Amino acid sequence: MSSVDFEEAGHKLLKIKLEPGQEMELCIMLLECCSQERTYLRYYGLLGQRFCMLNKVYQDNFEKCFVQQYSMIHRLETNKLRNVAKFFAHLLGTDAVSWHVLAYIRLTEEDTTSSCIFIMILFQELSEQLGIWLLNERLNDPTMQESFESILPKDNPRNTRFAINFFTSIRLGGITENLREYLKNMPRLIMQQQKAASESEGDSGSDSDSLSGSESESESDSSSSGDSDKEVWQRKKRRRG
Repeated sequence: MSSVDFEEAGHKLLKIKLEPGQEMELCIMLLECCSQERTYLRYYGLLGQRFCMLNKVYQDNFEKCFVQQYSMIHRLETNKLRNVAKFFAHLLGTDAVSWHVLAYIRLTEEDTTSSCIFIMILFQELSEQLGIWLLNERLNDPTMQESFESILPKDNPRNTRFAINFFTSIRLGGITENLREYLKNMPRLIMQQQKAASESEGDSGSDSDSLSGSESESESDSSSSGDSDKEVWQRKKRRRG
């Protein structure tokens, strides 16, 4: 469909009087229509983008739809899954929805058995829209790392390797440069952490020894003081005698 059809459809849908809270119904309807098509139509992505740009309520609802769709992605047929992935790739690529939604994707061998196709299509589509250089830049945004740590994991070497192999296998190895560098430096980082922990324990031991020494000196001083007082008392006693 042409952009004229998308503009006209958007204009007609905006005329529908929705009660507060019914906006989600429109988002679900749009997503369902998109998934039913034999092939993905950019028309739906443009329409969803328009609603997100007009009202933040639609942006919030489409983000909720992303989470819902991903949670039941294993139930979708391949064709529906492909259309849904491309729809959300369009919304992400145009910043119609926040990239924070990617935090709901956990890319590990155990967690992606049924969702790997969705993730593959989503990122391949984003790469086509933005280009690998810009996509890599977005994924390395320092302010967004907390949202990307589950899809570009650095929690343990096994998950890091799996993510690298996954993206390399779908010809998107370019976005794993930081992961490769992290994996390469991981032994050195572990050694630094172990050294810091050992030094910390050593400092604690030194503090304990110093405290014990101080207590011993204090006891010695008290004992000497007690002996001196005893001698003075004995001398006074002899004088009186």
